[in-house]
Amino acid sequence: VFMRHFEELEELARELHGEQKRKYTGEPYVNHTVKVAEIVKTYGGDESMVYAAILHDVLEDTPTTEDDLFSYITEITGDVKLSMDVLRLVKELTDVYTTEDYPDINRKGRKEMEAMRLGKTSSKAQTIKYADLLDNGMDIMANDPKFGEVYLKEKSQILKYMNKGNIELYNKCVENLSI
Repeated sequence: VFMRHFEELEELARELHGEQKRKYTGEPYVNHTVKVAEIVKTYGGDESMVYAAILHDVLEDTPTTEDDLFSYITEITGDVKLSMDVLRLVKELTDVYTTEDYPDINRKGRKEMEAMRLGKTSSKAQTIKYADLLDNGMDIMANDPKFGEVYLKEKSQILKYMNKGNIELYNKCVENLSI
């Protein structure tokens, strides 16, 4: 029964992201994570990948801890192994080189380090990241073309390192995110 917990995990993401909104559209932030999950599913992502896509920004953008997230996922799915797989993917997708943790390194340097880190992540995490880049890239280009150019440069940098995920989705990213 593939994706049997999609709606419950979407609801969890909605709760954890709370009042967060998308920058340009003002729509609930979780709409983005659901779109990312749908892209992952379209490109053959398995259950853990689709669930991780829904939750991919929770550790980065909310006060939720890894332990809390693991408990929430396990409570919903009743499956410890699946929950561990989902949490592992979310952790792989969580930015490490943040302004808070690396205040002495400029944005360009942090983005380069993050791109190199992402290049070492699993093929499953990279596939989710492609879907994230695609959804964010199309949103930014539609709403803020000036910043979009900066964004696309950073993202094509990431794609230079990240080439282990779904090749069709990778190619769609390269096609849609090249300047």
